[in-house]
Amino acid sequence: MISILIPCHNYNALPLVTRLEKEALSLGIVYEIICIDDASFSEKNTTNQKINILTNSKFYESQKNIGRVKNRQLLAKKAQYNWLLFIDVDTNPRLDNFLSTYLKQINNKDKVYFGGFSYKSNSDNKNKLRFKFGKKREEINSEIRTKNKYKYIISSNFLIDKNIFTTINSKINFNSYGMDYYFGSLLKKYKISLKHIDNEVIHLGIDENDKFLSKTNEALKSLINLHRKGSIVKHDITILKYYKLLKLLLLKKMIGYIGLLLSKNIESNLTGNNPNLIIFDFYRISYLCRL
Repeated sequence: MISILIPCHNYNALPLVTRLEKEALSLGIVYEIICIDDASFSEKNTTNQKINILTNSKFYESQKNIGRVKNRQLLAKKAQYNWLLFIDVDTNPRLDNFLSTYLKQINNKDKVYFGGFSYKSNSDNKNKLRFKFGKKREEINSEIRTKNKYKYIISSNFLIDKNIFTTINSKINFNSYGMDYYFGSLLKKYKISLKHIDNEVIHLGIDENDKFLSKTNEALKSLINLHRKGSIVKHDITILKYYKLLKLLLLKKMIGYIGLLLSKNIESNLTGNNPNLIIFDFYRISYLCRL
């Protein structure tokens, strides 16, 4: 028995739900699909209402924007089964046997299963940075992810025991972009057994360069706030480790200043036709040093 949970915001969820319903019915499993739009009031929700016609599927529209974290909590609260499969609405399963691949894991000892992320081979210049970052840093097979299992945490596609999710997610009081950092650190802190498998979803809704930089900044602000509050203790967050090293070596202010001095050139590269990920790494660490 499985609850498939899809957080939505201004996106046509019907193709994804239809695809998942088709596989679930072919497997003959006990399931439900729940989608909640986080108060986007989008015209796309007219189409999304058709989800309610599908088998064991529900689409809800929140009247108040509560954010990504609380929307997931609400989805889990509505779920009636013990296993929760979270899938972002702007994705599509790569494998035809996507659900059955997850279901084969349920009787194992682990409590969380991360399927992974992948990208199509084409992109345009407006989202080149997000695409390149995703291909190089997120499209990673399970063998590599397993070597550092609490580092490669992407919450866009994962199966989790409901009690574990409720316990871990209740610790997340921040409601901003970038909570995967924190989610991974909490899984490590509480020694939750997890497994990485090759059951990717293809990321379809790739942010344009400016929007991705804005989301990156928001995620870094969340990260430094959590760090300063002592909320992140045990973790495998590379950028936070570099930040602490620079601070120890009394180089934090200098790196922040250099980043500010070169900001126009850096952003020109990152929003251009051929963004450099090393420059993006410097952009992130220098921004973190200025916070």
